[in-house]
Amino acid sequence: MNEKRLVVALDIGTTKVCTTIGYHDQNGFEIIGVGSHPSHGLKKGSVVNIDKTVKSIRCSLEDAKLMAGVENVHTATIGIAGNHIYCFNSSGVVAIKGQEITEADVNRVLEAAKAVLIPGDREVLHVIPQEFRVDSTAGIKNPIGMCGSRLEAHVHIVTGKTPLIQNMLKCVEAAGLVARDIILQPIASSSSVLTQEEKELGVVLIDIGGGTTDIAVWKDGSLIHSQIIPVGGNHFTNDLAVALKIPHNEAERVKINHGSVLSMKLNQSAHITVHGLSGTKAREVRLGQVAEVLGARADELFTIIKQQIDEKDLGNFITGGYIITGGGALVKDLAELAEYILEKPAKIGYPRPFGGMTTVMQNPKFSTVLGLLLESSKENMATIASKEKTSKNMSEKYERDLLGRFSDSLKNAFKEIF
Repeated sequence: MNEKRLVVALDIGTTKVCTTIGYHDQNGFEIIGVGSHPSHGLKKGSVVNIDKTVKSIRCSLEDAKLMAGVENVHTATIGIAGNHIYCFNSSGVVAIKGQEITEADVNRVLEAAKAVLIPGDREVLHVIPQEFRVDSTAGIKNPIGMCGSRLEAHVHIVTGKTPLIQNMLKCVEAAGLVARDIILQPIASSSSVLTQEEKELGVVLIDIGGGTTDIAVWKDGSLIHSQIIPVGGNHFTNDLAVALKIPHNEAERVKINHGSVLSMKLNQSAHITVHGLSGTKAREVRLGQVAEVLGARADELFTIIKQQIDEKDLGNFITGGYIITGGGALVKDLAELAEYILEKPAKIGYPRPFGGMTTVMQNPKFSTVLGLLLESSKENMATIASKEKTSKNMSEKYERDLLGRFSDSLKNAFKEIF
């Protein structure tokens, strides 16, 4: 199997580390390996224990390699989140030197938009173009080839704290991988869950992970706002553990199997059995009590999101409503509560099928890692195409040079004869 055509995505989350391996061949792209392992060593998306994080990455990677039947995997695309991520919009303007806008001009205007003052302990992860303006014409997605004298770019910039990014990369390298690229997790989740039509219409993706909830606001096909909120699925579980006085593992089981965020829709006389610490008797609790605890935390989360949208004055852009994904999205009636609090349509977002994806993978908890795989595969195909084009151009140049030398030899021979 050609290693150059392998694509690896690594989602290092607060609750799980997930690895997927894909392969390009003449038939297209195929997912050939998946590995998932509980995550130990992260808190709210940031590394707090390097050894435990490295062990979790290795276990996930080995499972994926075993399933894929490959031994050597060297690079991977990494997803990043955490409450250290800060995003903002910026713009830049340059004068056009020639009559026609070139790729070099686009790179210059993006550098101009990127030239903003950020703290010394931060670094830029993404500069994502939203739109370009050529002279007085706005709303341009690709200005290359257009004529004008002034080029303006509006971009979305994603930054993260350098020490925390380095800690993550150190864990990846210790597990035997080199980070090929780092992608913000809500951008990756958007790739696997949202359609182009939804991005054009205007939607908010809410990715509820274990330690954080990531939001990404899309309009006219561009990312116009992203934010990391330090409330995630673990907070729901911890609330249950405290309220019901049960261990964390038992609270997670109750949340997944019996959880709901709308107590009014449940049978108020229904009870479930919960188990406390070892050595204590099992007891019964009302399903309504479980729903009240989970509902209070969900209410808080969606209220925070609504406040963020209102503060940024983004409400008018959200024509298509809210799409909820991530491992924390499967609590019963979550979309219904979101629709009530956010006052817009809401639904649960599942990854779109691609690459022979199994039904097991069509789960919101795999949205991020599948999005990372999609983004990485696009980049890999572009790189392969670029190399093939370069190789073809060099071959053609060699043939022209050879033909030219042969032609010169013939001319010299004729001169000598005649």
